Amino acid sequence: MDSLRIRSLGIVPVVLLVLSSCAQGPDLTPVETRPASEIADDIVYGDKGRPKSTFLDLFRERPDFGQIGSVNKYLWNASLEVLNFLPVQSVDPFTGVITTGFGTPPGGGRSYRATILVSDPALDARSLNISIQTQSGPADAATVRAVEDAILTRARQLREADSRF
Repeated sequence: MDSLRIRSLGIVPVVLLVLSSCAQGPDLTPVETRPASEIADDIVYGDKGRPKSTFLDLFRERPDFGQIGSVNKYLWNASLEVLNFLPVQSVDPFTGVITTGFGTPPGGGRSYRATILVSDPALDARSLNISIQTQSGPADAATVRAVEDAILTRARQLREADSRF
């Protein structure tokens, strides 16, 4: 009998504890929880908020600036360099179109004109579209292919030279 009383007395506090946890206490407002970095930013910067950049941004990796508008700058510059014997009529770096007038290549007897479209920011052969005409009609495919290869080779050289610095 004594052991039954002792067990009963041991169970009573546990039951009371469980029942008291179910009771409603005084109205408490919830505490706002935020990361410590946000709280520190509010204290340090106030209403102005965190600055957009710091001096540490100088040491972070920068995005690739190999683009002018939506075209690849290496293909763009290589096109202008390879076809520098042709007079430039119009350039639009935002659409990627270079239009030239008729000109004769050094050591050549036939005059050509070209329209170049750099259609993509990638340094890729698919990004480069070239149309070359002579005064009597379109130039042969071998000439167009040779000019395209020269532009792509020069673009790779420009990118390699740029990545050395």
